[in-house]
Amino acid sequence: MLDILAHALRAHAGRPAVLGATRTGTARVQATYGDLADLADRYAAALHARGLGPGGTVGVAVRPGPRALAVLLAVHRLGARAAVLDPGAGPDVLRARLALARPGLVLADAAAQAVAGWARPLARRAQLALPDLTELGPVVTVGRRLPGCAPALDDGRRAMVPPRPVDEDADAVIVFTSGTTSRPRAVVHTRSSLAAGMATVAGLVQPRAGRPVLGGTFFVLVPSLASGAPVALPAHSPRVLARQLRELAPQATYLTPPQLRSALAHGARFTGRVWTGSAPASAGLLTRVKEAGAEEAWGVYALTELFPAAAVEQRAKAAYTGGGDLVGAPLPGVAAKVDAAGELLLSGPAARDRCLGEEPDPWVATGDRARLEEGRIVLEGRAKDMVLRHAENIYPGLYEPALHVPGVELALLVGVPAGDGDERLVAVVQPARGADRTALRAALAGPLRRMGSARPDAVLLAEIPLSGRSRKPDRPATARLAARRLARTEGNRR
Repeated sequence: MLDILAHALRAHAGRPAVLGATRTGTARVQATYGDLADLADRYAAALHARGLGPGGTVGVAVRPGPRALAVLLAVHRLGARAAVLDPGAGPDVLRARLALARPGLVLADAAAQAVAGWARPLARRAQLALPDLTELGPVVTVGRRLPGCAPALDDGRRAMVPPRPVDEDADAVIVFTSGTTSRPRAVVHTRSSLAAGMATVAGLVQPRAGRPVLGGTFFVLVPSLASGAPVALPAHSPRVLARQLRELAPQATYLTPPQLRSALAHGARFTGRVWTGSAPASAGLLTRVKEAGAEEAWGVYALTELFPAAAVEQRAKAAYTGGGDLVGAPLPGVAAKVDAAGELLLSGPAARDRCLGEEPDPWVATGDRARLEEGRIVLEGRAKDMVLRHAENIYPGLYEPALHVPGVELALLVGVPAGDGDERLVAVVQPARGADRTALRAALAGPLRRMGSARPDAVLLAEIPLSGRSRKPDRPATARLAARRLARTEGNRR
């Protein structure tokens, strides 16, 4: 897919490739196909001059956009691998993660270097933090260089670096995921697994040339651009995003559930097909997206280790009445099974090769409890999220979907310590904007009654904390919030 894209960049040099948005939502061209091709050529030449080649590793701390894509194309052309740095992970975690990858060079834009340097106090307020990048390896600047930045990568070289014959089973990218500072986890995708994942996305979304696609991830950019469709990067402001959707009328849109909820709250209207993933998407959210104009609304089940794995459209999800969270049938090439402990295992051409420091394994242990019903995957919650109450194991994911009645934005079941190793089960429900709380509690009565022995000890209406790049519901933070609220309530009763 990356090779197809490289050819398309030259074949359609004058076409708009990456679009941004003004405050009114009007599209502005950030880069044409030819601009991306030129950037990738220059970066490849500069990296080649610095000795990067097959087997080499570069750390990448560049904001999503044309330059980040051009960097990854250049690294791919040279047969090297990219280790993606996340400024939201914190400096201690990043040091531990990069000790595994050992990049020979770190590519950083001016913003990343500011976060690690003079702007650290400001960045900390935004929950961004990087260690001094020079601790991770030699640093060069990608893009505009500001005072205090490392030397520029792009020194104006124009020499063409031809693609080298490389092993398609060679490492392509390292993405850091869960783990601790003592035992970090780094997922390694090969060139072939990366290509298989992007081919699956292309087959699923089927982007058509000429009409824009809205989305900012690598797995949106590459298949769409390779198909001749320009890609618009989503505006950060929900209000501007709603205007951007109206102005663009994209053929396909990929936004995370929090982005969708924020856009809907600002009156967004959708066109074409809408896809969402990276965090749980309820049937209610997908229904709201279709009511706002989408032809189809899809939830995508994906992992860093295998992207994408399954997908389900709103109609099928809304019609499902069983327990748990229906995420759809495995996509072509994806095999699924459940082990003796109830954990979902996945395999396929798009599966990661291994984690750094571990042996390759064809099966990805998802960490999700699940069952297979008529060939479809139904999640029952994260194995580690189990709540122990009165010697009974309760898996929140089996019951949380039932709490998404009209007027509910998010809902989690969490455990709060109750002494002697026991826990209290608490439902934390986030009302949608403008929802009537009395009516909402009445609507929850039926689902709560049907939960039987898993009925929660308390129901709290509160905003659920989010975390990470994809802004997933933060379960530990929600449990702490529930504990504080319960302690305050019980203290007032005394």
